Amino acid sequence: MTEAWEAAVEAQIRGAVQRGEFDDLPGMGKPIPGRGTPYDESWWIKSFLEREALPSDLLLPTPLHLRRRIEQIPDEVRDLPTEQSVRDVVGQLNAQIVAWLRNPDGPRVVVRPVNVDEVLRRWRAEHAPPSVSTPPTQRVTVVAPPRRSRRNWWLLPWRRRSR
Repeated sequence: MTEAWEAAVEAQIRGAVQRGEFDDLPGMGKPIPGRGTPYDESWWIKSFLEREALPSDLLLPTPLHLRRRIEQIPDEVRDLPTEQSVRDVVGQLNAQIVAWLRNPDGPRVVVRPVNVDEVLRRWRAEHAPPSVSTPPTQRVTVVAPPRRSRRNWWLLPWRRRSR
């Protein structure tokens, strides 16, 4: 039975080759990708991410993904035009963080909501109009206060030497 099955498959393959259905296939004459490398159990996930041009952050557990988003928030809000749009982006991220804090899953990683005022302060500093510098009229000299002696600060009071 197996021989009959193999003969039928071989006949179909020979017919397809004669009709030219295997001509001009993509990758023809090229080496098989990944050949000669050690076996990777998640090869199909990696190839899917490359083929679809998806970020690898999607594979991270939720708390690590949120921490990555927190680190990227200054870059996300840098090009936003208004303070309200900055507040909206940070508010959406904080809503995701609070939702995760209510029902945590994945590894135990500290994730705290983002301080909106701090993000806005940085955003304002980057979007502030350049100030016109005035030429200095007087030169001010700053004198540093005298330094205190730091000797024997670690000794107990009754063991200190008086000098």
